[in-house]
Amino acid sequence: MTEHFLILLLALLLDRIVGDPPALWRHVPHPVVLFGKAIAFADTRLNRRALPPAQRRRNGVIAIAVLLFLSVAFGCGLHLLLAVLGPLGILIEVAIAAVFFAQKSLSDHVLAVAEGLKREGLSGGRRAVSMIVGRDPETLDEAGISRAALESLAENFSDGVVAPAFWYAALGLPGLIAYKMLNTADSMIGHLSEKYADFGWAAARLDDLANWPAARLSMLLIAAGAWVHRGSAAARAAIDLGLRDHGLHRSPNSGWPEAAMAGALDLALAGPRVYGGVQVREPMMNAAGRQDASVFDIEAGVAVFKHACSALAAIALVAFVILLVV
Repeated sequence: MTEHFLILLLALLLDRIVGDPPALWRHVPHPVVLFGKAIAFADTRLNRRALPPAQRRRNGVIAIAVLLFLSVAFGCGLHLLLAVLGPLGILIEVAIAAVFFAQKSLSDHVLAVAEGLKREGLSGGRRAVSMIVGRDPETLDEAGISRAALESLAENFSDGVVAPAFWYAALGLPGLIAYKMLNTADSMIGHLSEKYADFGWAAARLDDLANWPAARLSMLLIAAGAWVHRGSAAARAAIDLGLRDHGLHRSPNSGWPEAAMAGALDLALAGPRVYGGVQVREPMMNAAGRQDASVFDIEAGVAVFKHACSALAAIALVAFVILLVV
């Protein structure tokens, strides 16, 4: 178990420094791409439109159960294989685990929105933010672009950094790989559309369950990041808003980190937005906060995010030291 937290710590540090090297994925497929192909295979064969809704739901349950079983089995086999290799196996497992974290790639993509706004104004900001959010970019002004980037940063901190770390800490490679398979399935088929409302039901519900602990932990980590970057008042506001306004979000989990980020930056986040020409009306989190978000708020949010990632790595370090001593 001591080795377990050492690997987690090193994987977090490796991802923080190196991230996802594009050159590597031009030659070999990213594991998430392979997960996507497996999910698409199941979708094509088990989610035919001619099937009745009840059958589609049963097929969705079977599909996600099989995919998760195969993920856990593969993770167990891979861990056992690497254990035989000794120190080399530890280094390989560090590299594998780091692939499933998104610290550097997330901060890079969000900072690209700020850079787009600085260099090309609204057109550059809209183009950059369209890479990380699903809402219609042409409907966004600078404040809307900035809020969208910050909401994506907070939400993806939870399911792209904290949740993978949590499931690796809890169950090692099998837990990490199974979580990423589930999270990928939710993004592909966990929609309330006519095609996926039944087939994707199990994936969506299980993803909500899997992200439950990470969402709440992410609120505390964002508060820690706010305390380092902006002081104790920002940290208290992050926790207060996270506890108060998380339920205003349509997701049972995304509201926790987003409301915490709203409190940390004293911004109003979420609220009405447009997807595919359809306006989604939701209340603002921290409605009394500023609505005129800007490039400077994006940069402040990324700074809070990076300190929150450091707090997560510190937890892994403390766990490693405690287990080493005892």
